[in-house]
Amino acid sequence: MEQVTQQMLDSAGKVIAVHINYPSRAAQRGRTPDQPSYFLKPGSSLALTGGTVERPAGCELLGYEGEITLVIGKTARRVSIEDAWSHVAAVTASNDLGVYDLRWADKGSNLRSKGGDGFTPVGPGLIDAAAVDPAALRIRTWINGELVQDDTTADLLFPFARLVADLSQLLTLQPGDLILTGTPAGASVAVPGDVLEVEVDAPAVGLSTGRLSTTVTEGTTPLAPFGAQPKIDDKQREEAWGSLEAAGLPAKEEPASTLTPELKAKLESVATATLSSQMRRRGLNNVSIDGLTGTKTGRKVVGTARTLRYVPNREDLFKSHGGGYNAQKRAIDSVREGEVLIMEARGEKGTGTLGDILALRAKHNGAAAIITDGGVRDYSTVAGIDLPVYCANPHPAVLGRRHVPWDTDITVACGGATVQPGDIIVADDDGILVIPPAIAAELVEDCIEQERQEEFIAEQVKAGHSVDGLYPMNQQWLEKYQAWLDGQ
Repeated sequence: MEQVTQQMLDSAGKVIAVHINYPSRAAQRGRTPDQPSYFLKPGSSLALTGGTVERPAGCELLGYEGEITLVIGKTARRVSIEDAWSHVAAVTASNDLGVYDLRWADKGSNLRSKGGDGFTPVGPGLIDAAAVDPAALRIRTWINGELVQDDTTADLLFPFARLVADLSQLLTLQPGDLILTGTPAGASVAVPGDVLEVEVDAPAVGLSTGRLSTTVTEGTTPLAPFGAQPKIDDKQREEAWGSLEAAGLPAKEEPASTLTPELKAKLESVATATLSSQMRRRGLNNVSIDGLTGTKTGRKVVGTARTLRYVPNREDLFKSHGGGYNAQKRAIDSVREGEVLIMEARGEKGTGTLGDILALRAKHNGAAAIITDGGVRDYSTVAGIDLPVYCANPHPAVLGRRHVPWDTDITVACGGATVQPGDIIVADDDGILVIPPAIAAELVEDCIEQERQEEFIAEQVKAGHSVDGLYPMNQQWLEKYQAWLDGQ
């Protein structure tokens, strides 16, 4: 195995880094880019394994990010995705180090925050790119011997070939150029004395770069006063450490949900038919999601809406939006306890919009239900999962036959009804209703009263009374109803 040498680093050309590329990192950051974005690191930031990196004096947050680095071996200019991997000579390990204290200073270029001397250690070994599948690599990072990052390239947002092809559209990639391809979740902060190790390997073929080792030291020379000075806040601390908890900061209070436990219990106690009639009295006639069948009979669902929109399939758009960590996977991955995922599939029944694996993931996350006006694959398996699913019909075809997963948490149309994120969804064997949160508390009280009246009316009908004047109740029957209430 060829080793990374000082001569190689001295002759390296461009050092290009990708911002976000791993689904786990995107989930951690709370944002998933539609397209890759990049920044440059100076060649002087490159360093060999076994060295040290200085945390600048006055800085608190030296972040580490284990990454897979591509070494360009053949000039690439306007290459296709299909041809791009042939322009990569090797892969190696790298650590994209940076100080969050200076992120504010360069308006997103990261020049000083990530461009310091020694901030890009690479090595120790090179893996021949032709000997590996770029989708079957593993990246791991240790700090003081503890494994903190462990991910694979199987489900990248932007596969390596796409990065090479994309960059080559506007700039010529030359032999010796390096592309740092993003970091998975688990990146955090190192302090002086910490030993950082990064390794890239291809388990299927038994190839490895070996461990790239870097020791953190404390800088002693303060930054000159005529330049940007270190500046951090709790947001930077949270992003650097990876979470509020890891940064030692108090957790943020979640905004109070409209659907309180008390309101949820009341909505569960009344029929959808009653809710529908009370909404009609308020002029809301187009609030039912129609034409769907549920997998769980006798089950009442009450939850808040999350939304996912599919658009009609177009091959070029599916290529850019259908693979990797697409909108469908993001929606399923982010659904939380008690939420109902509503899918807009335009009533297209000729393909699946959900399958058993994603249904299991939604169940694990605590989803209250999934509602789609499209088809469902693996229907019998999905029906066996303890998660109510409402759909137009079973269908064996995969998503890409008719749909492109497009966007999440936006206003959608499902089964003839408009649904917004945060709407309250109530479903049972009679149907599915969408309730505007602002009226839910008042609405359910009127429903409870209506059902009390209907209980009284039913008793009178059973006793032989005519419905004339009783249903609805005239003044005489209303007085008898009040006396019945007082006696309960």
